[in-house]
Amino acid sequence: MRVSLSTIVVVGIGADGWPGLGEPARAAILAAEEIVGSARQLALLPDTGARTRAWPSPIDPLIDELVAGTSGSICVLASGDPMLHGIGATLARRMPAERLQIYPHVSAFALACARLRWPAAEVTLVSIVARAPEVLARELAPGRRIIVYASGGGGAASVAQTLITRGFGPSRFVVLEQLGGPAERSADVTADEWGDRPADPLHAVAIECRHAGGAPPLSLVPGLPDDAFESDGQLTKRHVRALTITALSPLPGELLWDVGAGSGSVGIEWMRAEPTARAIAIETRPDRAARAAANASRLGVPELEVRTGHAPAALEGLPEPDAVFIGGGLTETGLVERCWSALRPGGHLVANAVTLEGERALLDARTEHGGELVRIEIGHAEPVGAFTAWAARRPIVQWSARKRDSARKEAS
Repeated sequence: MRVSLSTIVVVGIGADGWPGLGEPARAAILAAEEIVGSARQLALLPDTGARTRAWPSPIDPLIDELVAGTSGSICVLASGDPMLHGIGATLARRMPAERLQIYPHVSAFALACARLRWPAAEVTLVSIVARAPEVLARELAPGRRIIVYASGGGGAASVAQTLITRGFGPSRFVVLEQLGGPAERSADVTADEWGDRPADPLHAVAIECRHAGGAPPLSLVPGLPDDAFESDGQLTKRHVRALTITALSPLPGELLWDVGAGSGSVGIEWMRAEPTARAIAIETRPDRAARAAANASRLGVPELEVRTGHAPAALEGLPEPDAVFIGGGLTETGLVERCWSALRPGGHLVANAVTLEGERALLDARTEHGGELVRIEIGHAEPVGAFTAWAARRPIVQWSARKRDSARKEAS
């Protein structure tokens, strides 16, 4: 017998509470047998006779229960727009569309842009709710305007500290508390001036980025300076790295295996180039793995997953990649074939070699799977006495191939 699963209604509610809700949203709340929300949100409602449940910590078990629910009329409260870094977006990733009904409220992002007269299309939104504040580092650039969703009284302080440690302490720093409610207020200072001051638990931060000088700010264009990474020398150098990311071509939501990650530079630049892309860095040495994780956090992609282990054995159990980069271990028996077999149809595999033995492995791979071999030779101008001459670096051979699916292969 097939069981009919319940529909969940998600209602966005602002700091203005019940008076700020439209009639359809009010009707949805009044019709619910059970209402789920934070203690603050539940306190904004009149007595409807429904059972109320506050979100536990962590919230995952209750989300699992809602997704698996089979009966009853359930309303979930969300702050502002439920689909903008909210619980509505979380549920939508796990439930079919027909089981969700959404009543959005004006978002804190829209309210903040309105208060500051900032054109919303020119403003970047970053959420550090349940995320490391270091994710903000990826977006820091002179002149950029950012709205940050934060939570808890220490949220604004963690944002300020992230800016200060990355040379953006002079940035305009507007803390907007209780947006849209009767207790709304704001403080317009700099990140340096805010320091470690507490904020109202319900707040957002607006930033107008200003750089303090010193070390130059970092672009999102692949090819960060080598000194942007802590390294023991095991690092894909800047110009080769830029060509490698170009060959890998990150697209939304794609997963990269960075095999032989060293300092993590390729996985980090992959994630910086495409904000929804993911990467798993596999590194044999624990000290290098720790360094890769630290680099990822400092450069704004703390979600980089770092695994310590020896490939190809360390690749077992990993999710199917959309792209693979092999930066080390090319001569390991079976490594290239293991990576190729794991790669999804249509995905890219890119590998760099600096030794003759590595070149031979790439030549064999190209013979077996096709693709393109490129020799990269880079020279830097260096002084020779009173003159200047080119100093050549070791040439790099790069193999890049796309895995065809079986239908395309048969058609060709």
